[in-house]
Amino acid sequence: MTSKPLTELRIALAQLNPCVGDLEGNRAMALATIQSAGASGADLVVFSELFITGYPPEDLVLKPAFQDAARRTLEDLAGASKDGPGVLIGTVWVEEGKLYNAVVLLEQGKIAAVTKKVVLPNYGVFDEKRVFAKGPMPGPIPFRGVKIGVPICEDIWREDVTECLEETGTEILIVPNGSPFDWKKPDVRLNVALARVTETGLPLAYVNQIGGQDELVFDGASFVLNGDHKPAIQMPTWQENVTLTNWRKSENGWHCESQPLAALESGDAGAYQATVLGLRDYVEKNGFPSVVLGLSGGIDSALVAAIAVDALGPDCVHAVMLPYHYTSEESHNDAAATAKNLGLRYDTIEIADAVSGVEATLKDVFKGQSADVTEENIQSRLRGVILMAISNKFGAMVLTTGNKSEMSVGYATLYGDMNGGFNPIKDLYKTEVYRLSAWRNAHKPVNGLGPSGEVIPKNILQKAPTAELRENQTDQDSLPPYDVLDAILMGLVEEEATVDEIAAQGIDRTLIHKVEHLLYVSEYKRRQAAPGIKISARNFGRDRRYPITNRFRDRT
Repeated sequence: MTSKPLTELRIALAQLNPCVGDLEGNRAMALATIQSAGASGADLVVFSELFITGYPPEDLVLKPAFQDAARRTLEDLAGASKDGPGVLIGTVWVEEGKLYNAVVLLEQGKIAAVTKKVVLPNYGVFDEKRVFAKGPMPGPIPFRGVKIGVPICEDIWREDVTECLEETGTEILIVPNGSPFDWKKPDVRLNVALARVTETGLPLAYVNQIGGQDELVFDGASFVLNGDHKPAIQMPTWQENVTLTNWRKSENGWHCESQPLAALESGDAGAYQATVLGLRDYVEKNGFPSVVLGLSGGIDSALVAAIAVDALGPDCVHAVMLPYHYTSEESHNDAAATAKNLGLRYDTIEIADAVSGVEATLKDVFKGQSADVTEENIQSRLRGVILMAISNKFGAMVLTTGNKSEMSVGYATLYGDMNGGFNPIKDLYKTEVYRLSAWRNAHKPVNGLGPSGEVIPKNILQKAPTAELRENQTDQDSLPPYDVLDAILMGLVEEEATVDEIAAQGIDRTLIHKVEHLLYVSEYKRRQAAPGIKISARNFGRDRRYPITNRFRDRT
């Protein structure tokens, strides 16, 4: 190996899908990538943040046995990669009794250098200050005569870390990331990276992971910006990818050779891809053989069925229509058409006898009481019981199908339509459900396993939504029109806007107060809801953590 400083450098950027806790699987994935990249002439292979442990590992990293296993895995990987390229890989690092989020350089079969994350995010979905110690301000890592600065993910969201690296002689910035997707994230990341390139004048390689981890989905979209701000590399979204990049040094510093830029799928396309990838990884990483859901003939369950087929294939999706007296012929037809379009298994199970049996059981207790929402909820809960029975018998995970608008105001039945192990549309407002349904009818997603063409019947997109728990019921009997409701909720949930600010949009103040009240008193339901894919910057559960007991109301 030459001792002279390099003037050419080949860096493989590995945008892969590790699994939290699967140390051996992640090691095997890393080793295969190192060997393949080395065979292609790579000098250095870069993996994403905490690749060895999977990201985010949360409180699992506090377990001493896990820390020890991660260290053994790192050492095994170092030894196995002795004759290959150098490796930058993220892992946990214990030093002097403190636990760090770190990136380690493996070179010549040894741990050659360690850099530790400085800026620990502690907002939204992130709790890193809870588990990690803050690292010192870093200097560059020497790699074969090249000074490489390795700010880790959040470290580039403040200028001081990259400024320190630039001032201490860094020539190239390489940023390993675990950056989850939301609607606006791709543009935000790029703007942050551009700011750091502008301030330092250094080229920057941004390496993000791909895949689903519980409620989070990582979209990849790794890229390289040269010191002149121009993009040299844009890796794809929503798929694993290893890209070999070529770098040359001149009197103006290091420059990455440009390659054709991948088109990014963001907006509605990105949100749909996030639901598909998030559901696929949740099911497969947790070992479920298939999924089952109630298919009602409505828009929400139709979209969830389409997502499930795109994620898992039609053979792994079982849809069940669970009709009662109030289920219309239109709903029967729409559910059957959806199932036919998607090619999945479809069964109809009548619930009338079960409802009659429960009502008969309760008749003495309910004597003298008028029928109300209680009887409606019995229908919903019996549907939940049947779906859970199918799950227990065949091992299929139940998908629940409530949208964010409904969950915001409590328009859902605990232990009924909220039954399930996962909800792909939990973070989509009703108006967004309609948009993504229309998008799916016009596009087949990359890596989607479902059919092309219209999968959700047009009638479902056009008819008034209804729970069909009583005669001639529509959602708007209890809720304002969804475009109005969602505008209010966007203000209250996503923007933390005041009632005055929302009313300034021309929305009735009394209605805003009603929705705000429903939002607060429904918190107890959301605490018991299935996990679901984060799409927005303020999803329920991880981003937005409100008390159940809460008497505050905005009446200014």
